[in-house]
Amino acid sequence: VQLQASGGGLVRPGGSLRLSCVASGTISSVNAMGWYRQLPGKQRELVAVIIKGDNTEYADSVKGRFTISRDNAEATVYLQMSSLKPEDTGVYYCNAVLLGPGGLNNYWGQGTQVTVSS
Repeated sequence: VQLQASGGGLVRPGGSLRLSCVASGTISSVNAMGWYRQLPGKQRELVAVIIKGDNTEYADSVKGRFTISRDNAEATVYLQMSSLKPEDTGVYYCNAVLLGPGGLNNYWGQGTQVTVSS
């Protein structure tokens, strides 16, 4: 199983970006998919997660600005980021808890850089 993230880039404050992450390989079911980020000089933190049943959780710092959604059929998760702030700058990582050939495992995608700057 592999996760492929895309959609990062440079955006001005107040702008928007949409991140996508596709899971590929032999997947029996998707338990949860989400996004983490690592801000400069800080540890990786949860941004948003969508859990089986479409329950969502967000970091307080992004509530009302970011929206996570999922396409179960395509094993894809999206993060729509709006009203971006310079403090959102960092590397964003896709994460998934999937049932695959080896059982239930936690997977990480490669990071995608998000830079918010004027």
